[in-house]
Amino acid sequence: MKYNFITIEGNIGAGKTTLAHLLSKRLNARLILEEFADNPFLPKFYENQQQYAFPLELFFMAERYKQLKDLLQTKDMFQHVTISDYLFTKCLLFAKVNLPEEEFLLYQKLFDIINPQLVQPDLLIYLHAPVTKLKENIRKRNRFYEQGIATEYLFSLQETYTQYIKQHNIKTLFIDASEADFLGNEKHLNTVLEALNNDYDQGQHYLQLP
Repeated sequence: MKYNFITIEGNIGAGKTTLAHLLSKRLNARLILEEFADNPFLPKFYENQQQYAFPLELFFMAERYKQLKDLLQTKDMFQHVTISDYLFTKCLLFAKVNLPEEEFLLYQKLFDIINPQLVQPDLLIYLHAPVTKLKENIRKRNRFYEQGIATEYLFSLQETYTQYIKQHNIKTLFIDASEADFLGNEKHLNTVLEALNNDYDQGQHYLQLP
């Protein structure tokens, strides 16, 4: 395996956690999953975004930092690969969409202090799916507080993710997840596993599933 730390990202409902689980099993990798359910502000945020956006994002940043720092600093002699279903920079990207300018600038200052302390992934896998597919996946997984997510909000997140990745020249494997079925279609998962054997340069690389 050419990559010791692989992060999977994508919009809400893109299938990040599903792919992370499957890759960790096939690669015997340590798995880091976002503990979003522990954020007490999340249901409140979807009811009143203006009131709860700042505490929501602060809570997420603190929890993600603690989780990544603890796990990535603890070596496991039996598992040399780590798979995460989120990028720490996700904090900044969601904050950019959710926060008014003054709050975002304050948040960014905190982020800039914390981010250099963390290990960055060797490879980012970005699952790109159209918003119609995201809405379908969100409906199927049936988290009550997500059902009212606006289409415009998903578009905004999608644009923020892709702009950031391209501007910062991150080593990224973009996967077209429009028809992805990693659980039900073995070829889809195997295609990703085979792609991880490639030695990618910095920048964006694209993978089409069969």
